[in-house]
Amino acid sequence: MRVTIEPGRAVGTMKAPPSKSAAHRALICGALAGGSRIENIDRSDDIQATERCLVALGAGLQDMGDAAIFGDFSFSDGTEVLDCGESGSTLRFLIPLCLVTGNEYVLQGSDRLMCRPMGVYEDLCKERGLLFVKSGNRIRVKGPLNSGFYRVPGDISSQFISGLLFALPLLEGNSRIEIVRNLESRSYIDLTLQMMGYFGIRWERPAPEIILIPGGQKYSGRTIQVEGGYSNAAFFQAFNILGGKVGLTGLDAASLQGDRVSEAMLSAIAGGTPCLDLSDCPDLAPILFAVAAAKTGACFTGTERLRLKESDRVEAMQEELAKFGVLLETKCNSVTVTGSGLKRPRDVLWGHNDHRVIMALSVLCTVTGGVIEGAEAVRKSLPDFFERLCSLGIQVRKEEQP
Repeated sequence: MRVTIEPGRAVGTMKAPPSKSAAHRALICGALAGGSRIENIDRSDDIQATERCLVALGAGLQDMGDAAIFGDFSFSDGTEVLDCGESGSTLRFLIPLCLVTGNEYVLQGSDRLMCRPMGVYEDLCKERGLLFVKSGNRIRVKGPLNSGFYRVPGDISSQFISGLLFALPLLEGNSRIEIVRNLESRSYIDLTLQMMGYFGIRWERPAPEIILIPGGQKYSGRTIQVEGGYSNAAFFQAFNILGGKVGLTGLDAASLQGDRVSEAMLSAIAGGTPCLDLSDCPDLAPILFAVAAAKTGACFTGTERLRLKESDRVEAMQEELAKFGVLLETKCNSVTVTGSGLKRPRDVLWGHNDHRVIMALSVLCTVTGGVIEGAEAVRKSLPDFFERLCSLGIQVRKEEQP
């Protein structure tokens, strides 16, 4: 899909999109519990992937529009492939659950998804004599996983730790997770533990790097409403820095989401050329880069993992911002955006099959105007993104392409 966005001032009020991070976690806990209702779901491609895989894993699911109702859960025999699409959360969260039983499961996903790091689980399975075979765009795994001591690196992705946390309470014995090396995206671990607690799972955290999980537990069914998500809300908050006036409802100021710093970081960019650490909020990088390009620039640290997302987000934003006349200076773990005055791109912008890159470029196009190719990738996290722009008075023309 190609979109043409005309310059305009965004004005209006809207409900913040649901948190995709919270929704993944609520769906998994709700499925394992059975008898649960998860409300305020935006069925993006990633969320549909998690629902699809949970059904293949053994969940009874009834789709009720913006709600999901779960019946009884019982692990399937593994004959149905778990199709994760392009969702890294789905893949990494569900592999440990696939290892709970002695059944063999096959998980598949896009080529880009299967290029993302999986060594933590591969090493874990090798150490414990479990099956983990990656071939093309498929991974075959077989347990059973045993309770005990797990040492997990914290500097690759917190999703590996969350995946283990979902599974370990279901095992017979007690378990201990020790997080080694720098723990990045700490807030995502907090979100996982909070959600597990909502569904009746007990855990202890005597130190930030140590989590104790009693075994023999069961998830308890409940009704929960997914909170508003700061990562997608940030694209609309950005308009307030660029001359617009957009109000957002449904955001919890006390949320554990690491991306709740979005408004503060955007304000810092508006006020000068700050240096901001993205270690705990990597999903904010594209929109922060974009706003810095429109203002007077900024320096960002903690950017190394951006190269392992849906795209290499450092390279993607460097390439696309250059079309606006803005330079990105990149190092191993830092990015400097030089605010040098935006120009309307002469060339068509490319979305790099990355929803956050597309949304960030769209925000900039409301300043200069522009055309974005491959814009359909917004379906990954926010399918109605362009409709939301239109509701704020932005002119968007969509062209579906063969």
